Amino acid sequence: MFEDIKESFLEFDFDETKRLVRKAVDELRIDPLDVVEKALRPAMGVVGEKFEEGEFFLAELIVSGQLFKEIMSEIIEPKLGVGEAGRRLGTVVIGTVKGDLHDIGKNIVATMLRIAGFEVIDLGVDVPTEKFVEAVEKYRPDILGMSALLTTVIDEIKHVIDALKSKGLRDKVKIVVGGAAVTESFAKEVGADGYGKDAVEAVRVCKKLLGLKD
Repeated sequence: MFEDIKESFLEFDFDETKRLVRKAVDELRIDPLDVVEKALRPAMGVVGEKFEEGEFFLAELIVSGQLFKEIMSEIIEPKLGVGEAGRRLGTVVIGTVKGDLHDIGKNIVATMLRIAGFEVIDLGVDVPTEKFVEAVEKYRPDILGMSALLTTVIDEIKHVIDALKSKGLRDKVKIVVGGAAVTESFAKEVGADGYGKDAVEAVRVCKKLLGLKD
């Protein structure tokens, strides 16, 4: 059954995948978490690998993320009760910096992190420094992720890091940065803990920073 779900998922067949998942949890009484861990996440892992290898593109990543999201919200989460879907690896606050309205890349990273087992608090786009700082104070996340697609707003990342330092919060959270405008050398220059060149790498970096196996 797990292989059938995985195969259908990788064909991006929404109706058939949902039918199989419903059959697994309703008729066969399979633990919904087992469906997530043994079918859905492995399928998304394949999507990530194919994306990394250039066999899949942005469209496939977005569609698979949407399919995963719908299965979780329509079938898995109602079975488990809100907030119990998946074994949480840690909490990530994520957002696109002030002055930047691009959200596709950030949304893909958020989806991939959720699939990997992280709780993700998405602050959206055009997020001012103070909102990032407030979120770190409020949620006490393990990781803060910031995205910048435009070179004109890249300094906003440094502003956030400086603000966290002045509030005495910098040492309480790991910072991962990414986006088209960001380079690994820039990440090191501003004192970020990690850099993700794409969604797959971002998940890998987050796991590594928390001492988790890939």
